[in-house]
Amino acid sequence: MDQPLKQSASRRRWLQRQHRDPYFRQAREHGYRSRSAFKLLDIQQRWKLLRPGAVVVDLGAAPGGWSQVVVKETAPGGRVIAVDRLPMKPPLSGVEFIQAQIPDPALSARVQNLLGAGGADLVISDMAPNISGIAVTDQARSVQLAWQVLALAGQWLRPGGGLLIKLFHGPQVQAWRASAGRFFERARSLKPAASRSASGEFYWLGQGRNHQRVAAAGDASGYGIVETGQELHGPRSPTGGEGRIDA
Repeated sequence: MDQPLKQSASRRRWLQRQHRDPYFRQAREHGYRSRSAFKLLDIQQRWKLLRPGAVVVDLGAAPGGWSQVVVKETAPGGRVIAVDRLPMKPPLSGVEFIQAQIPDPALSARVQNLLGAGGADLVISDMAPNISGIAVTDQARSVQLAWQVLALAGQWLRPGGGLLIKLFHGPQVQAWRASAGRFFERARSLKPAASRSASGEFYWLGQGRNHQRVAAAGDASGYGIVETGQELHGPRSPTGGEGRIDA
């Protein structure tokens, strides 16, 4: 079989899986740009990360599913600053969008200029690296991206702020979690219902950004992670939607 036929068969299987997926269908019905919106809605329902008036930075935001959820949950008075290397089309009302690559040397200052002195209440990231199919390589790329997100969050978050980030299980992620946990009072790992069971993805939530503690320690070494809470499990009927429709 030649390459075009292989791609066609793969595309058909992908479409069949999507149309069997209740979150994919619900995303279309409720006007969300991606099925991953349900992941954020699930986490929001349980942990109430988003509140009216909150300032949120959404990394890897295109096509806009998570941003849609954030706009709704932070109204009235909230702000959403979204970043992606791809354009967000069409633009979303209530979202301040920056098209930029991560890492981009100018990105931190661009976002900080929008945030002003108050900083962000929450940084969220549903980003994943381009997948090569080689497990060791993909894991390394995922952790590298997580370090970049953590560095940016450290610059933008106000004291008491939080970070929600997608990670993938693997040997290198534990060191990242241990280091990231030093910057927050509380940390937990989450597996929302909309996250496919076969996927190695999970979400890490850090709450209570402690600038005084980090500043006192310099590099924040010597502080241990406090992991609490349980992973989210169990199927539930979708009630909302984020991310790409196929995410």
